[in-house]
Amino acid sequence: MIKFIATDIDGTILPLNGKFSEGVKSCISSLQENGIKVVLVTGRMNKAALLVRDELNLKTPVVSYQGGLVNDGGNILYERYLSEIQARKIINWAKEEKIHINLYNNDTLYSELDNEEVQKYAEVQRIDYVVKPFDEIELNRVNKILAIDYTNAERISQYEKELPNIFPELYIIKSTPHFLEFSNPEGSKYCAVKFLQEYWGIKEEETLTIGDQNNDIALLQAGGVKVAMGNATEELKSVADYITDSVYNDGFVKVIDKFVLSANK
Repeated sequence: MIKFIATDIDGTILPLNGKFSEGVKSCISSLQENGIKVVLVTGRMNKAALLVRDELNLKTPVVSYQGGLVNDGGNILYERYLSEIQARKIINWAKEEKIHINLYNNDTLYSELDNEEVQKYAEVQRIDYVVKPFDEIELNRVNKILAIDYTNAERISQYEKELPNIFPELYIIKSTPHFLEFSNPEGSKYCAVKFLQEYWGIKEEETLTIGDQNNDIALLQAGGVKVAMGNATEELKSVADYITDSVYNDGFVKVIDKFVLSANK
């Protein structure tokens, strides 16, 4: 029986228009009423993830920063971040490559320029940001660094292939066609879900994991029932046990009814 559902947000339960369907909201409410733990597992920063949790009236911890932070109402249960040396190395690489990066330090979003990349990102995430030279920031708690290229998705794909050889000590993953994430190797969705399984005493086979992008491969690998959305990448579909409908057709609701709610009736 499924006791724990670990779900990605964007492209999984939330479509690009940024509005949850009534079906998704009702489904999540039903899961909670049945005592099933629903946890948001996202690359979003903690502040942005909490907005989503509150909108869905969830009472469980939130996994943010790709798994680098597990926060339960202000109580940090698990955290992994980049060292200052690692962060400076990524910053220097980005300057050489002339690619925009978002820097997340102490749950604050920093950008060196007030440009289209950070403006567009912050608008979608509904968060504020600070424009400041990175050299002036004490990098004591860098949750992750995000490289953004909205015009050339192939560039991001190429970096995803090449950069693990340059930064073998880091966890590097593409989270959308335009986003490349840098984080601590123990700050993955897999590590965070495994932590919560142990924390709650829930077995892997009692866990359903669901997502849509390459960064969700780590998420799916932590679950006993591995689900890819119909709009998922081919790489994610290849590791899934089951492929549901797309986010635009309430694929989350359909798979939850099949494997969880119907099974509990």
